[in-house]
Amino acid sequence: MEQPLLSEKRSEIDENERLSSYQYVGRTGSVIPTASLAGTDVSIEEIRSATSFSTPYPPSIHAPLISSPEPLPNEQAIPHQSPYAADYGAYSNDFQRQLLDEVEIRELLIDHIGHRCCWGSHPARTWKIHAVEDCNVYVGTLETFLEEREVIRETEPYLGGKIDGKDNTPELGIWELDLRSQFPVLFVPYKETRVKIPNSETIEKCSDCAGRGDIPCPTCNADQEPGFYKENQMSQCPACYGRGLIAHRDGSDTICTKCDGKGKIPCATCGSRGLLKCKTCNGSGFLLTRKIAVVKWKTLSTRKVSATSGAASVPDEIFHRAKGVQLCNTQAYQCTPAYFADSFFLNTFSSDVIADRASVPPTARVICERHTISVVPVTRVTMRHHRQSFSFYIVGYSREVYLKDYYPARFCWGLCPCLEWLKV
Repeated sequence: MEQPLLSEKRSEIDENERLSSYQYVGRTGSVIPTASLAGTDVSIEEIRSATSFSTPYPPSIHAPLISSPEPLPNEQAIPHQSPYAADYGAYSNDFQRQLLDEVEIRELLIDHIGHRCCWGSHPARTWKIHAVEDCNVYVGTLETFLEEREVIRETEPYLGGKIDGKDNTPELGIWELDLRSQFPVLFVPYKETRVKIPNSETIEKCSDCAGRGDIPCPTCNADQEPGFYKENQMSQCPACYGRGLIAHRDGSDTICTKCDGKGKIPCATCGSRGLLKCKTCNGSGFLLTRKIAVVKWKTLSTRKVSATSGAASVPDEIFHRAKGVQLCNTQAYQCTPAYFADSFFLNTFSSDVIADRASVPPTARVICERHTISVVPVTRVTMRHHRQSFSFYIVGYSREVYLKDYYPARFCWGLCPCLEWLKV
């Protein structure tokens, strides 16, 4: 009599082990791929070693990578699912189906029409609801958070004094800079900072004046060869045209006050000195050059939508901003495709999202990645009156209404600017 009890206990243990494979909080059927699938497990040590490789960042900076990621603000977590679901349809029908009655559907449509000043609500209130169809959509994202470092050179006139050169200490490489105090929140859209590289200052001869501190006057020495100039170059007086006298209508002449009767005046640019102070080096003849590290943190996003034919006319942007249910949320140094024990479709969809990973610039390094798969509930409603009909969509748990083309009670005939003003 004890053998059946042992068998029952053993089956209960097997069931617990099976359920324990669903590792992620509130993400049914989502686990890290095993060795038998594409990719390998990513351990904590691998994440830490990969993210801290050749950088001064300690593992504590990447601590958020190790903890279980929480659902995004516009996502919901779903309860645990039995591992015996037949296909991916169980995800959409059991958890994401919107139960809308006729009153709610009409209220949503009337509210949507109320924001259009030239649309009438009569069809929304009176036309018959002919069909209500569930056409849920799967949204996959891969966010790659990276750090990019580039070196630029800045120069300023050298006016003397001590410089931060590499006489005593070698110059640090760009990836040897410790920027822990500047490190932003993970997956921030964009942040940029500039830091002077220590021991990178040098003194160079000014190329504009060849170290002389002066350049030939471009007005009175424009035809001189480089490095040569002439002093005391005079130009014709524009008041007396070189005569030194000013003629009057009565036939008399007076001495030109502009040139004092000489007929020529000094160069207005340099005072006939022939030289001008070099503006690049401020007359010192030397420049102080330093290297500046331009550090950028940014997130590259890859997004993919899998929609049925019933929702194919809805733009992808509508699904990306809609509130749905999160089926997978993994975060690692380099994400691999998610594994759903009961859905070949979701496994393939996750692999496609990972395969479209954004390219990383050669001057950047990946800090970490985040991969999510969500299902967005979409309801297509068709309303009919006699031989006329139109369709609209109710998207996400926020129940956003999307009506693209035909609506029977539009009175602006496409000429009213209200639609452009409302950005519909």
